[in-house]
Amino acid sequence: MSTDVSGMIECQPGARLWGPDDEDSVWEVGIDLCLLNRGNAYDGLACLFGIRNSYGFRPLAEDRGFPDDASDELRAEFAGYGGPDDVHGTTWLTWAELDAADWQETNASGTRTRASVAGTDTDWGRVWSVMRLLSEIHGAENVRLVVWFY
Repeated sequence: MSTDVSGMIECQPGARLWGPDDEDSVWEVGIDLCLLNRGNAYDGLACLFGIRNSYGFRPLAEDRGFPDDASDELRAEFAGYGGPDDVHGTTWLTWAELDAADWQETNASGTRTRASVAGTDTDWGRVWSVMRLLSEIHGAENVRLVVWFY
């Protein structure tokens, strides 16, 4: 099974203006993950999403599925990969979750930290920078990364 990752950062700008339950508080695509992340380092994918987790990390967001309230643009992108029939490991996580994560937590053997495999000094650093910036504008709960593997 392949472990190429695809996905997008979304934000919900209306939530800060009208509240998350308002009908105009919809999710909107911010940026495609492929524009920010150059790699598929398995240890980072294991740490974040539980994919190929022979490293023994406690994943931050494993198999949550595709968000019911995803933007139309994200739905179209997901469908372009074949949707749930052709991808695996679909999940998402918010900036609030990433910001609260214990980045010094290690894998089962105690040899790798979250920070060393998926922190700001890895290819994920650019993704985290964009999410952090969007969260400063829209709120940490209103910015999320949605990913799937093909």
